[in-house]
Amino acid sequence: MAKLNRIRIVLAEHDLNNKWLADKLGKDQATISKWVTNTTQPSLEALIAIANALEVPVQELVRQEEFNQEKFL
Repeated sequence: MAKLNRIRIVLAEHDLNNKWLADKLGKDQATISKWVTNTTQPSLEALIAIANALEVPVQELVRQEEFNQEKFL
C-alpha cells in the first residue's frame, strides 16, 4: 500500500503524538492511528482539519511522490 500521507512525520516534527491529534479533532485514537500508519486515509475534510490543527498547509501532509496520476486516467 502506498504511503499517501505524511501525518506521522509532521506530528513528529511538531513534537506531538496521536493522542494530541485525537483530542484536538475529537476523534478516536484508533482512527488517528489508522491515518498515521496509512492503513486508511482521512477524508478531505479531515485532512483540512488536521492541517489546521497542526498549523501547516494541507500540501505538507500529502506525499506527492507516491501519487501516480496515471492510475486515475
